[in-house]
Amino acid sequence: MPRVTRRQLMAEIGAATSAYQRATQALDDEVGRRLGVNAADLRGLDWLTDQPRTASELARRTGLTPAATTSMIDRLERKGFVRRTSDPGDRRRVLVEMTEEGQRRTYELYEPMVLEGMPVLDSLSTSELQLLATHLVAIREITERHEDRLRSDWQPPGSAARQGR
Repeated sequence: MPRVTRRQLMAEIGAATSAYQRATQALDDEVGRRLGVNAADLRGLDWLTDQPRTASELARRTGLTPAATTSMIDRLERKGFVRRTSDPGDRRRVLVEMTEEGQRRTYELYEPMVLEGMPVLDSLSTSELQLLATHLVAIREITERHEDRLRSDWQPPGSAARQGR
């Protein structure tokens, strides 16, 4: 049996990561289709699964304009997925949170995958889980930094800055 080199393993990890990203995107597309929401709306729901957020925070996290974010919230609210509430710490501020119905409907589409994945994680030792968690956090942080760079440097095609004027 030939020995796999470090370079080959790194290439395999890169290919597996790309394949995972494509599979995740395809899954999210299907979940959005079943929920009757577009990709941007599903991304908004994703940012609301762990905590309520302001519209401006949702805009920043989804990359949508404030107007597009308001439209997204309106669509999700009409479908019963989210509601607007007052911030208990500052009654002037409005938070957007998922409704129980929104949580139930989205989780039921992802739950089978979560349950199927549990034995995979259960098969790992504690040190392997720690290593996996550490690397996933590092990769997420790299991805977020690169996204920030792209957003801050991006110029529309044909703009003066892009043409070096």
